[in-house]
Amino acid sequence: MTREELIQQIFTKKTFLCVGLDTDIKKIPEHLLKEEDPIFAFNKAIIDATAPYCVAYKPNLAFYESMGVKGWISFEKTIAYLNENYPQHFIIADAKRGDIGNTSAMYARTFFEEMNLDALTVAPYMGEDSVTPFLQYEGKWVILLALTSNKGSHDFQLTTDSEGERLFEKVLKKSQEWGNKDNMMYVVGATQGKMFEDIRKVAPDHFLLVPGIGAQGGSLEEVCKYGMTKDCGLIVNSSRAIIYADKTERFAEVAGEEAKKVAQQMATLL
Repeated sequence: MTREELIQQIFTKKTFLCVGLDTDIKKIPEHLLKEEDPIFAFNKAIIDATAPYCVAYKPNLAFYESMGVKGWISFEKTIAYLNENYPQHFIIADAKRGDIGNTSAMYARTFFEEMNLDALTVAPYMGEDSVTPFLQYEGKWVILLALTSNKGSHDFQLTTDSEGERLFEKVLKKSQEWGNKDNMMYVVGATQGKMFEDIRKVAPDHFLLVPGIGAQGGSLEEVCKYGMTKDCGLIVNSSRAIIYADKTERFAEVAGEEAKKVAQQMATLL
């Protein structure tokens, strides 16, 4: 998906919601456990219910890898279902990969060739040669971790060098030598609030993937106030607050209702 196509989807549907498919076998409704593939059954129902209200889906690989081969099969079936039935949705693998060049090239092959995903989250700590293999694929996106929503983000990301430049600012500046606004985004946690102003000083036009609203307590209004651009420039993720909103046989219906509420709020903010 190109930048222009993503922007068109956002303004056509009047939403910039990403639904996080952080599917935990221990949290899904019990009646699904009798299914042949409970994880895929849950994902399929959630996707069908929320698709009208979002522009993206973000399965987090840890939740699938925790189940070994069965989890990988559920993940592959989920991606295939999205590609076949909802091709206009942006699909992000939240895998946080990044290693020496030849290893990164294999990760890129996995997610962009074998899985046919649109985007992959990547850790930038190892530098240019760990990131650029992912940027060799036309129409695919790298989403670099920049300023994350977790409490420990301050341990490293806000540390400053002798000239007062913070580490996350250095990541933003340096990485723009490798990619551009058409193939690179940044992860910035919703809990960072007014810090979005500082992000936009360094990366004024890049899309930002923003986790942390809902269960983590980030403010959508604050994110938009400080981070939104004329092209929107935001993909805001909500996982637990939507997909686990109900534990009964109405789980998908309720998830759709929760996604609709967020989408309505986003339409007003747009």
